[in-house]
Amino acid sequence: MKLADLKKLNMPDTPGVYFFQNGKDILYIGKATSLRDRVKSYFSKDLIETRGPLIVDMVFKADNLKWQETDSVLEALILESNLIKKHQPYYNTKEKDDKSWNYVCVTNEALPKILIIRGKDIDFGAMSSKQYKIESYFGPYTSGMQLKEALKIVRRIFPFVDASSAKKDNYTFYRQLGLTPEVSNEHAMRAYKKNISNIKLFFDGKKKDVVKGLEKEMKAEAKVQHFFEAARLRNQIFALGHINDIALIKDSEILRKKKANLRIEAYDVAHMSGQNMVGVMTVVEDGEITKKEYRTFNIKNFTNANDTGALEEMLSRRFRHTEWGMPDLIVTDGGEAQFRVGMQVLKRYQLKIPVVSVVKDERHKPKDILGEKDLTNKYKKEILLANSEAHRFSITLHRKKRNKNFLV
Repeated sequence: MKLADLKKLNMPDTPGVYFFQNGKDILYIGKATSLRDRVKSYFSKDLIETRGPLIVDMVFKADNLKWQETDSVLEALILESNLIKKHQPYYNTKEKDDKSWNYVCVTNEALPKILIIRGKDIDFGAMSSKQYKIESYFGPYTSGMQLKEALKIVRRIFPFVDASSAKKDNYTFYRQLGLTPEVSNEHAMRAYKKNISNIKLFFDGKKKDVVKGLEKEMKAEAKVQHFFEAARLRNQIFALGHINDIALIKDSEILRKKKANLRIEAYDVAHMSGQNMVGVMTVVEDGEITKKEYRTFNIKNFTNANDTGALEEMLSRRFRHTEWGMPDLIVTDGGEAQFRVGMQVLKRYQLKIPVVSVVKDERHKPKDILGEKDLTNKYKKEILLANSEAHRFSITLHRKKRNKNFLV
């Protein structure tokens, strides 16, 4: 295939799985945060350095490309694994030794555990590993790090027991975090085994069946006025529809030199001695203000003048909203402290997004921009525009809030 062939396909900027084919034969299956951006990377001039001669050969032989969109990156990860297992594409299996791949395993015991086990440690014929009998397994998954992050996401929806939380000294700690459920009585054990069943369905790519089953259970519990249980099921349904998979978004976060539509997000906080504190996010795309993308934040955790604390809260809340899309550059207002906060939040969410910070003089005029100099020099105009808009918007919002509270 050639880049000209790709442009004709008009691939979407959404998560999903893509298939390089030769005729009807599937050569390679991959997952993506953005199908359009990920597939486009296979036609870059440095492909042989970044992916090696095997993938170059695959792209040369491919004459067709198909894809399947998913609701989230997490589901793309799971779908990719299931499809690789089903089709065994030549270039997937040649790219990495099957023995080093990872599997999600459900143990066969009274209190089932969810574990990640390498293929080399599993006897698939006997359905066992060195330590456990295995009831079922899902995979393979090529990235152990991404699989761990995927299980963290799933665990927040369907708490389960793993090897660490099964230990007596650790159980209470994991229970308090909400990552391990109560299993001390028969009713709790039945609920836990439903969680395990739902996890198995989810990793089997059957999210719709999971949601359908939960909705049925929720209605049944509400009918007999078990409202606490009905609310728990409702929350699980909501979480499945709003999967926070930000930690899995890796392949299209790094600023590209030739990105056509550069998205810059700028953040600012406004208050008066800590009172009526508000935070804002403004957006500049391709050098132009995009007001429909602006967001406001009522700062909840700080009542005193704490600009860095408010910025941390705002960024943390922002990066739970994967449905907003991801920025290519983040602009904070302030100095070294604000710059460090931005870096810390991104590290926590495992995001590789550049951060810059606009330093002001005593008259609140820009005097320097902290960050990577090639970025601050190349995008100085756009950075200052986004920062200026954030300052204007935050002051306007603060005044409105202050006036409203004054009249109360």
